[in-house]
Amino acid sequence: MNDDDPRALQVGHLPTFAFGHRSPMWWGTMGLIAIESTVFALTILAYFYLRSHAVAWPETVAPDLLWGTVNTVVLLASLIPNELARRAARRLDVRRVRLAMVACMVSSLAFLAVRAVEFTTLNTTWDSSAYGSAVWMLMGLHTLHLLTDTWDSAVLTVLMFKGPLDGRRFVDVSENAGYWYFVVGSWLPIYATVYWGARI
Repeated sequence: MNDDDPRALQVGHLPTFAFGHRSPMWWGTMGLIAIESTVFALTILAYFYLRSHAVAWPETVAPDLLWGTVNTVVLLASLIPNELARRAARRLDVRRVRLAMVACMVSSLAFLAVRAVEFTTLNTTWDSSAYGSAVWMLMGLHTLHLLTDTWDSAVLTVLMFKGPLDGRRFVDVSENAGYWYFVVGSWLPIYATVYWGARI
């Protein structure tokens, strides 16, 4: 068959990118979220398993609530620029994506700065006991996700300003926003476990 044959399948008019479940990037992100959700769930279960076998839990003072709560507020507030970036990306609105991504970066860096302080107020070390190991494992896993997504967001922000820009970059921004929802959502049970699991 040649291109002039009426039976030939013409695909030149089809889009080169797609959002949501029609994008391979979406499926990759969902797979990653499924795996990482399992890791978080298993670590939280390990925390409570160890707690059920401990004579005292914690054997020290519970973590200070202030910085963990401040970080929770910062993280929840970061959902606003994150959603603005996602919506602007779906409209292919470069100017608004740029503004929203810069705001996302500011909130990510603010969260990481507070997280550095937060580690100093856990009142335990990673090698002090089973309790300390469980707390540091939860905090460390979440911090690793924050660092990797902050790096990803930084790269996307630079690309939005420097280019090259095509539809796939907007899909990347949209999927990055979806992953950030996971980072925020996964923090809530970790916050409850680390800060309230030691108090109830």
